[in-house]
Amino acid sequence: MATTPQTGTTAKKKTAKAAPASTTTAKPKTAPAKQPPTRTAPARKPRSNGAKGSPVDPDQRRYYIEVAAYYIAERRGFMGGHEAEDWAAAEGEIDRLLLEGKLNR
Repeated sequence: MATTPQTGTTAKKKTAKAAPASTTTAKPKTAPAKQPPTRTAPARKPRSNGAKGSPVDPDQRRYYIEVAAYYIAERRGFMGGHEAEDWAAAEGEIDRLLLEGKLNR
């Protein structure tokens, strides 16, 4: 309580009263609208470059072909000038083995 200088009497301090409850309820604060997730391309299974239906990693397939081409060239005595033929023969052989399931995938 405080005394007022004008009247010399003691007056109660005015306190803030709570607002009367209304019949409508206040809307709760809502979180900001969520942004839709960004779309990414679906994950794809690795596919081979030559053999249809053999889901093998392209790097693994290439490695198989490199090794096979080396052995084909070795059988010929490593005579130069036949690299493309050796590669094509190795590619055909590897693709056949992949289709038959004889190589690890």
